[in-house]
Amino acid sequence: MMTNLFSVFDPSSTINNLSLNWLSTMLGIIMIPMTFWFIPSRYMMMWNKIMMSLHNEFKTLIGYKFINKGSTMIFISLFSMIMFNNFMGLFPYIFTSTSHMTLTLSLALPMWLTFMIFGWINNTNHMFAHLVPQGTPPILMPFMVCIETISNIIRPGTLAIRLAANMIAGHLLLTLLGNTGSSLNMSLLSILIMTQILLLLLESAVSIIQSYVFAVLSTLYSSEIN
Repeated sequence: MMTNLFSVFDPSSTINNLSLNWLSTMLGIIMIPMTFWFIPSRYMMMWNKIMMSLHNEFKTLIGYKFINKGSTMIFISLFSMIMFNNFMGLFPYIFTSTSHMTLTLSLALPMWLTFMIFGWINNTNHMFAHLVPQGTPPILMPFMVCIETISNIIRPGTLAIRLAANMIAGHLLLTLLGNTGSSLNMSLLSILIMTQILLLLLESAVSIIQSYVFAVLSTLYSSEIN
């Protein structure tokens, strides 16, 4: 029984004080078809094509001048992990781990922090130059430094909140509509089921889009330190 509307997002299901909800972060590996591991297989070829497309795009975002071998793989892995977790949350009675700030902030904060440490140690002048956009009038420079500093500091928070909020919003809408089903007649119930199916398709698209947005923004933040 839910004590409030947001309790569905509370990771509190336990057996002998062992939390079960966070196991959903690893269930995606179990659900990979066995034929995926055959080489070559259609699943493997499709996934390789997706990875190569992401690799080419991230390589362009980082910049060919500063690219190192394998530097895009961390962002492809990030995309894959978030997408798997987003999709796992669409299954009934499975906790959506990406709707919790514990996970999203754990992904965004260390990555942003390492970018900042690397940038300020190795490219200090370049990082200072980023605080004042090109063409800024001298009288506005102190204000621009404050604005750019604040916008830089809140980046991990915006990354984490964007992902968690989008996952929560769709799941809340599905939950609210689903709870009205017991009080509807057959004609309205069929409309509700169709609406739920359409919302589920929308949530599937949001799952892919939000993982892509998270990975692309992380790539753009890393490109600014070079």
